[in-house]
Amino acid sequence: MTIEEMKQKKLQKGYSYTQLSELSGVPLGTIQKVFSGETEHPRYATLQALEQVLGNSDEPLELRDGAAFAYGGIQEKRQGDYTLSDYYAVPEDFRVELIDGVFYDMAASTFDHQKIAGEIHRQIANYILDNNGTCEVGISPIDVQLDCDDKTMVQPDVFILCNHDKVLKGRVFGAPDFVLEVISPSTKRKDYFKKLEKYENAGVREYWILDPYKKQLVVFFFEGDVYAQLHNLTQPVPVLIYEGKLQIRFEHILQWCEGIVKE
Repeated sequence: MTIEEMKQKKLQKGYSYTQLSELSGVPLGTIQKVFSGETEHPRYATLQALEQVLGNSDEPLELRDGAAFAYGGIQEKRQGDYTLSDYYAVPEDFRVELIDGVFYDMAASTFDHQKIAGEIHRQIANYILDNNGTCEVGISPIDVQLDCDDKTMVQPDVFILCNHDKVLKGRVFGAPDFVLEVISPSTKRKDYFKKLEKYENAGVREYWILDPYKKQLVVFFFEGDVYAQLHNLTQPVPVLIYEGKLQIRFEHILQWCEGIVKE
């Protein structure tokens, strides 16, 4: 990773120099000299330590305490204290989610990620149209004020909403009936743990987590007797809020997953 790439990663993750020093163990003055160009040939150990912090990981890209200044226009607070007023102050060219007062950085979706979400959205939309359904299907980025409070705003990859009264000023106020998240290495823990708990507690009826790297789908149907079902994408999977009448096929998605694994 070049110094310029590290600068971009630092900005994306919202780290201050002080936080980067604390996380990497590299002295603050050394980091400042490296990023300013004053140190033209940094030590390999220094670069390795910085890259380890700034590189990809399976941890959620959670903004650290005091890092919100990177977005501009946001009053600096401790994580857990941010509200929707802070969320709306984030510039439009940054994508974040707010969960229980904590900002989570959302990297732009990859082309493969968007293709997968788009294909599932297409199949659901076609089913609803062909059957004159009253529910509606949405695809990210659409704000969902999940808990109807001022501490959480998420953007599910795909969702089904059967109560149009929850649509207020172009946003969803309350829990959708169905949610799908297509995970990436940086969102895995958030989607499997944080969002699973949030969606269930908020009243989402069905939650799908699609892992294109493992080529598997986990279905949580909170109204059923079986809490979680694992599917390998080789067979159609029923959407349980439709009592299995809508089944999602994965032939194309499975091919795209193969390409993702080879990257």
